[in-house]
Amino acid sequence: MSLLQRLDNLRITNKKGLAVLVDPDSHSDLKNLVQVAGKNKIDTFFIGGSLLTSDSLDDTLKVIKSESNIPTYIFPGSSSQISNLADGILFLSLISGRNPDYLIGQQVNAAPLIKQANIDVIPTGYVLVDGGTQTSVSYMSNTTPIPHDKSSIAAATSLAGQYLGLKMIYMEAGSGAKNCVSKKMISTVKNATDIPLIVGGGIRTIENAKDALTAGADMIVVGNHLEKNPDFIVDLMNLIDEFNN
Repeated sequence: MSLLQRLDNLRITNKKGLAVLVDPDSHSDLKNLVQVAGKNKIDTFFIGGSLLTSDSLDDTLKVIKSESNIPTYIFPGSSSQISNLADGILFLSLISGRNPDYLIGQQVNAAPLIKQANIDVIPTGYVLVDGGTQTSVSYMSNTTPIPHDKSSIAAATSLAGQYLGLKMIYMEAGSGAKNCVSKKMISTVKNATDIPLIVGGGIRTIENAKDALTAGADMIVVGNHLEKNPDFIVDLMNLIDEFNN
């Protein structure tokens, strides 16, 4: 089952999933993280970052592949983050911004390389929300996030992405955000659209995760917090099980 099929199934059956985001530049104990994730049967790994300062994407994928059978999808910060070692890639369009380079420019550069890599491709609407501080993605993409309290803008943006043919929405406050995407915004986007909704950025507690899932996220993404506390995955999967049973 592809990731998109998994997400569609979660949406249709009102069940929930968990993805772990790995920044290849940040993890000092990746092997342990992957082992914990594999033991607890997360849905997928997302691999990537706004800026990779080392040639570590392939090495990261090799470690994950050697330690688990969990699907790996690249979450690219630029057209240079492509690898045939991954199972697939989120073909992101930063639809919340107005920088054409991240709406279509990077995608044009990446498309021939992705075809050559012959990996699964999921057209994804990327919606960046203000999380209380400037994040790497807003700085690197030179875009302004949607204001935290403007749920109607997020909903209209996500619906436009759906009508453009994008297959899912990835909404987040950015890596290291002070505040998570609000419950109101998540529920408003969920009610406005008919495609899978992934939510991440700033999820550091079970309460944060529960709020996002209750509001309508089909899958949540956790990254930064796991670098210091990989066992948080255990608590998250226990929460996921509560929703799914």
